[in-house]
Amino acid sequence: MQRITGTRQHYPWGSTDGIPRVLGEEPTRTPLAEYWFGAHPKAPATLTGGMTLDAHLAQNPEQLGDSGRAEYGDVLPFLLKLLSARTALSIQAHPSRQQAEAGFARENAAGLATDAPNRNYRDDWPKPEAVVALTEFDALCGFRDPARTQHLFGELGVDATDLIVQPLTDGDGIARVFLGILDLGAEAADLIDHVVAAAKDRLDAGIEPGEFADFCDTAITTADDFPGDPGVLAALLLNRVRLNPGEGLALEAGNVHAYLRGTAIEVMSNSDNVLRGGLTAKHIDIDELARVVDFRHQDVDVVTWQPAGAGVWRFPAPFGEFALWRVSETALPAEPSPRIAVSLGEAALVSPDGPLTLGPGQAAFLSAGEPVTVRGEVIVASHGL
Repeated sequence: MQRITGTRQHYPWGSTDGIPRVLGEEPTRTPLAEYWFGAHPKAPATLTGGMTLDAHLAQNPEQLGDSGRAEYGDVLPFLLKLLSARTALSIQAHPSRQQAEAGFARENAAGLATDAPNRNYRDDWPKPEAVVALTEFDALCGFRDPARTQHLFGELGVDATDLIVQPLTDGDGIARVFLGILDLGAEAADLIDHVVAAAKDRLDAGIEPGEFADFCDTAITTADDFPGDPGVLAALLLNRVRLNPGEGLALEAGNVHAYLRGTAIEVMSNSDNVLRGGLTAKHIDIDELARVVDFRHQDVDVVTWQPAGAGVWRFPAPFGEFALWRVSETALPAEPSPRIAVSLGEAALVSPDGPLTLGPGQAAFLSAGEPVTVRGEVIVASHGL
């Protein structure tokens, strides 16, 4: 068992106070969007003494465990993060394993550096993910039933019949409308202005909380964050959800989503592959996004911690690369998976080698096969095998 320190990511969409509040620190002057606890080479955690976790595991691969090494090689297969958004993240989706391997090989063959700004695939890993709210957390997730979207545009009273409303319920309407919107570029500005003005008028007039109010708020907030971006209109095709603390989402490859506001725990496979379509100044590749997106409409399945034993709760995310647990005042037996434990308050981990105290936002790496007793409460990530 070893203490690790996360790596800070200062993306422009981050808040200045969300992650510092978890860490027990003062707000930052620059946005602090993510805090990574993992071994991804882009931003690995560091051990006491300064060695990065990926370098440590390269020297000590047995700590990954036999089952994980057999399935994933000598790589920690999961990445745990704190995330805090002040403005909307990009409209995005992530690839499956087959898509990631093909895309990574294709861009390597084209001679693109892995850190090139126009690169889509920075590794050959899929990127399913799960997010669990620590505060109220607003997100867009998956395509709304197109008939409901037609109704919402009708209630708004803006004429978007030819571009959005009429084609939506055709056989491939969601794909044609979504991709058509993203291809508009600057031509979207006039329609966005009309949509936002109508949304403000309806909210100012006083409407009941619910789906239509959320629809109006999505238009206004995304346009405030990214004026004139066609992603504002694309966002209106997606389900809007507000998570309360402890509630979360499990997102499979291909799910189109965008986080809007709030602070959360996020866990995913060990990947930084993101295909973006709008609401960002970063690289956008609509054609590649279209290859990976699941264009079926779906309702949002909000899930929460499920009991898994005395003092143990598991977040229901059906992915092999990762699992997420909440553990309080109990002994955890040795497991075949390595684990990363993060405290959100005051906690201690007691292993055969002795105790390790953790303050807010502090973390530890546990080798495969290492038992530990938890005093206080921690969030634990492992692989899902």
